[in-house]
Amino acid sequence: HVQLVESGGGSVQTGGSLKLSCAASLDSYSSYCMGWFRQTPGKEREGVAAVDSNGQVTYADSVKGRFTISRDNVKNTLYLEMNSLKPEDTSMYYCAAALRPAYYKVLQRHEYKYWGQGTQVTVS
Repeated sequence: HVQLVESGGGSVQTGGSLKLSCAASLDSYSSYCMGWFRQTPGKEREGVAAVDSNGQVTYADSVKGRFTISRDNVKNTLYLEMNSLKPEDTSMYYCAAALRPAYYKVLQRHEYKYWGQGTQVTVS
């Protein structure tokens, strides 16, 4: 039974920081590309950051230099450290798992098979 559980969301002021975690119950976790996505009402879910099985990271332009994705393959946990937060970062954040997506598709939601329930981030 695959389960992805996000935590760490909350409310923060502009310029503040948050660190999201995603605990994965997923066989062969280290083989998966893991990603963070976000979605606000009325908008499509967008890729924020991804880290593949080799540790290669990819970021959306909107978060480069502010967000850092990382993974712990011993704890089966994915992280997203978010700094210099802006009101436009307000969203529901989801973690997701994909098995060997093409490198140029790692921020495309259709590549991901497993999803968490999300954690809300609000920046004011």
